[in-house]
Amino acid sequence: MNNSVEVTRNGHILEVKLNKPKVNAIDIPMSQALGEAFAELRDDPELRVGILTAEGQKIFSAGWDLKELNSGETQLDNWWETADYGDGGFAGLTENWNLNKPVIAALNGLVIGGGFELAMSCDLLIAADHVEFGLPEMPLGMVPDAGALQRLPRLIPRNIATEMFLLGRRMKADEAARWGLVNKVVPYDELMDTAREWAENLAWAAPLAMQTVKEVQRAIECVPLEQAFHKMRTEDLPTYKSMLTSEDAEEGVRAFVEKREPVFKGK
Repeated sequence: MNNSVEVTRNGHILEVKLNKPKVNAIDIPMSQALGEAFAELRDDPELRVGILTAEGQKIFSAGWDLKELNSGETQLDNWWETADYGDGGFAGLTENWNLNKPVIAALNGLVIGGGFELAMSCDLLIAADHVEFGLPEMPLGMVPDAGALQRLPRLIPRNIATEMFLLGRRMKADEAARWGLVNKVVPYDELMDTAREWAENLAWAAPLAMQTVKEVQRAIECVPLEQAFHKMRTEDLPTYKSMLTSEDAEEGVRAFVEKREPVFKGK
């Protein structure tokens, strides 16, 4: 594992920490290491939920390593084809279409550019109260095309997203919470405790049911309502199909009737 990405296992939870001073700029080796970490989360049946955070409290990530671009080590034209960013695309999550296990982002500092795109690839976002979000690509003659253009207008009102794209203005954590971009804002000292509490709750939920939520939502996104019902019931959604006939589904109902806590096994 690249030493700029720290991976820690805690029972059913995998914690992934960015630690590349000064700004956690993501180069190709770091992106590949993130891809390896999230592949471990995806492929290990003992792991049920991930937490993504970064060292310190100044910055989560400034995104793409522009020094690498400036030196010619990478190029802008068709960047997604001309370099191997690893499993899951840039930063391991922005195009990770087969990771159904939830990932919680514990945002510890500035969330900028590609770091913002990485954060938006997570399922639940918790931000420290001093966090700000920004997309500074426009003055660089670029656009944020590793997820921001695609995701941000689906997460907040389109005109507010366009303001961030074109004017590059930063959004504070409390405003991000008002728009629904982040789930919760907490003091920095409570950030990891909150993320770990949420992860523990998820870790003891029924794994197949939890993974079905991501699988189905991804399949029906932007599909008209009636078609979404049809798509869910007729297309190949293996996790959803497995959940319907799972031992966990039987156990959940049985535990409810017997007035006890269920014991889920992920099968």
